[in-house]
Amino acid sequence: MMTGVRSLEARQLAGSVDELLAPGARRDPFVNPDGRSAAAFERVWIDGRPHVVKYAHLDDDFTMRVSGDLVCRTVRAWSAGLLDAAPDLIDHTLVGAALGCGRNGWGAALLMRDVSDDLVALGSVPFTADEHDLLVDHLAGWCAATWGFRDDPLVGPHLLPYDARWAWFGPAALDGERALGWPERVPAIAAEGWERFRARAPRDIAGVIDGLRHDTTPLSGALRATPSCLLHGDAKASNMGIAADGRMVLIDWAYVGEGPACHELCWHVALDREKLPVSKEATIAAFRSGLEHHGVDTTGWWDRQLGLCLLGALVLFGWEKAYGDDDELGWWCDAAREGVRFL
Repeated sequence: MMTGVRSLEARQLAGSVDELLAPGARRDPFVNPDGRSAAAFERVWIDGRPHVVKYAHLDDDFTMRVSGDLVCRTVRAWSAGLLDAAPDLIDHTLVGAALGCGRNGWGAALLMRDVSDDLVALGSVPFTADEHDLLVDHLAGWCAATWGFRDDPLVGPHLLPYDARWAWFGPAALDGERALGWPERVPAIAAEGWERFRARAPRDIAGVIDGLRHDTTPLSGALRATPSCLLHGDAKASNMGIAADGRMVLIDWAYVGEGPACHELCWHVALDREKLPVSKEATIAAFRSGLEHHGVDTTGWWDRQLGLCLLGALVLFGWEKAYGDDDELGWWCDAAREGVRFL
């Protein structure tokens, strides 16, 4: 049973890729500008309008491999109607999907409107203040619209398991990628980054983070005692944009599933440091104000969830912070130290 999301209309899956695309549709190569995914893409013209097809399969996707995603959780969420929970705020761009692609039929084809012109510019150029205000507010609004969401593993759409959300760059995940010969570059960079983290981080924090990387259950267990919603899960600049109608464009729903709202905030603050037009503290305050604006009472749980999610962000991205300067690494270690008291 899924709770916390109003009744939504289920979406019909196509029976095949040929059925998904219009007969005789023009199909051109498409290069993902983010450049990190090994997935194949095509640009497809349907009724004269550009669309993008992403072919998702665990053979080509680190996140699918390490989380055991055999049937593409993005398709599960879309076909259940969950991505339509906040249509006035979020444009998820998906218009169709088909399963059964690739080896063993474990992959999927995702058909999206081409929103390349609406996406945030790549690189370190900061958001404008107005852009950032809108994106943070609408991200909070998405969380508010799905407040109280629970994914029952027995009858739900089987999205990203709650406990798995902090395990992407844990030892088991990286050992698996190492055994495959590092088919994608980010896990290899992460493995080296964790060596740097152990050398640079204060001893007390390095020990806590190492323990939680090996066993995330103390963190996830503590967070389960705080409110949940339906997370996009990968709220970073390269997945964000602003549509002409003022909605937030949010693409790449590979991490979709139940979780704490502050996880969205901390993921954004951790990965978009160079693009923030204001301080981390101001961004955190803006997200909390956004939740309140969209009807969520943050009294009683906010400090606990925020502290734990800041700690969780270092469990995920301590390796990335170890490549940065002392001030950035120090900020996150201090935040994590505060979060430890909530375990």
